[in-house]
Amino acid sequence: MTSPRWQLIPTDEQVAQQLRDDLGIDLLFCRLLVQRGIKTVDEARTFFRPDLNDLHNPFLMKDMDLAVARLDKALKNGERILLYGDYDVDGTTSVALMFAFLSGFYQNLDYYLPDREKEGYGVSLPSVEYARKTGASLVIAMDCGIKAHDAVTLAKSYGIDFIVCDHHLPEGGLPDAVANLDPKRADCPYPFKDLSGCGIAFKLAQALTLHNNTPQEEIDDLLDLVAVSIACDIVPMIGENRTLAHFGLHRLNHSPRVGLWALMNRINRPFPLDVSDLVFGLGPLINAAGRLGDARDAVRLLLSADKNSALDRAGALVQRNRERREVDYAMADEARQRITGQPGWEARKSIVLYSPEWHKGIIGIAASRMTEAFHKPSVILTHSNNRAVGSARSVPGFDLYEALQQCEDLFFSYGGHAHAAGMQMPVENVDAFAERFESIACEKITPENTSPVLEICAKIRLDEIDPSFRRLLRQFEPFGPHNRNPVFWAEGVVDTGYSRLLTNNHVRLSIRHADSSKVMTGIGFGLGAVFEKVKSRPFDIAFNLREEQWRGETVFTLQAKDLRV
Repeated sequence: MTSPRWQLIPTDEQVAQQLRDDLGIDLLFCRLLVQRGIKTVDEARTFFRPDLNDLHNPFLMKDMDLAVARLDKALKNGERILLYGDYDVDGTTSVALMFAFLSGFYQNLDYYLPDREKEGYGVSLPSVEYARKTGASLVIAMDCGIKAHDAVTLAKSYGIDFIVCDHHLPEGGLPDAVANLDPKRADCPYPFKDLSGCGIAFKLAQALTLHNNTPQEEIDDLLDLVAVSIACDIVPMIGENRTLAHFGLHRLNHSPRVGLWALMNRINRPFPLDVSDLVFGLGPLINAAGRLGDARDAVRLLLSADKNSALDRAGALVQRNRERREVDYAMADEARQRITGQPGWEARKSIVLYSPEWHKGIIGIAASRMTEAFHKPSVILTHSNNRAVGSARSVPGFDLYEALQQCEDLFFSYGGHAHAAGMQMPVENVDAFAERFESIACEKITPENTSPVLEICAKIRLDEIDPSFRRLLRQFEPFGPHNRNPVFWAEGVVDTGYSRLLTNNHVRLSIRHADSSKVMTGIGFGLGAVFEKVKSRPFDIAFNLREEQWRGETVFTLQAKDLRV
């Protein structure tokens, strides 16, 4: 893995000093606020005190009135409603949320999640045929649908209406749905543009309760699903997302739904949970359902009503995730060998690999691993339905979606955003795509972007991490994109002699400053070899902090990002 450049985040010191005078808190935390774009007392108070009453009125979203009117009509007329969602965490939590919400007072419901291998991403034509055969007259598509022109048109010809709840960029106009709920529509005035797909489903539920004058507290038990989607779909942890995640985590930690409780029980992850527990604990298990099998298994788990059946279903997903990991690691090893076996690979700015043997459900993970290992935009392709199907991941400073736009003549279809995308193309176009993608990367990737950057919030001493420091840092949670867990820089620390190497190149750390007795412990994932090089002398550590349970007490531990002399 390429060693990152350490870079302190620029901070407007004058604004930070003013916040310190106004708030009366340590200057370090005022700098953290400024780095997050928070510059006034009112903004700081809103940040520190999330409030569900601050959520925007859902009817500010374009077409929300049309969506509620059509859904209300279906409910009153007893129509069959089909809930459709993508096969990943965001899609499965969306379907579970809407089913849990509507089934509280309505029974004529069904749900459908596409087969990743046979149908692929988005609203599939087979799903429309399923809706027709089962008598559904309304489909609510969640975490997809904004590009489903053909499927929605076919459904309309059968007399089936669509309500789309999506958060992806529209393309080629809007589908002919009754309502297209998507804050990223150019004509949508909704103030917050970065909701997850499940977040938009929640706004539809919120709008229906307002329409029917139902107490808003009746949908609060849906927030745990919204929090899982926000965390795992890696949407910005700001604005409404941060508020929804804050209260969703509170519900998850105090009264979790049975299915989520069962997942945590099966992997022995202790409460309380934070965002990283959702991303690295729950997310892979929920995703495993659709990667190597039927995504409906995840929905069934999330809707479980009793602990025994939930534990059985959770156990099946844990096993499926083990199988996914075996395939994942084997594919990543093969991809690494193929990359490093290519003449002149170090000079190339991008990675494009194709193998008809690779599993379609794992190529996104493999692309992420290649980008992480080599710090290059990576595209991993496999063969499916007589075409090459790929998943791509990018590096900071390289807009992946913009690059794919310049290759669109080579594709059957493509979609995504600056950081992650997917595409389908004729197999014979793979080589041409690889060369054009490389030329775009060479043009766009500057020398500064050829190595990863570790953005550091502040330099501190370990002595500063006292109870007051911990209390203030907790108020910055939940962490996520645009509100990252702060990375700190401690200079001149030494090994106490109790650090030790673990398996898989990890290291258990026990460190202090040379002139202090304050000892901090923690973990350095993948840093074992680096630690061996620096342990005999004072070194610098870049780290963030995590809370862990130890013998019934909550303790702060270090999570090292990098070590250097």
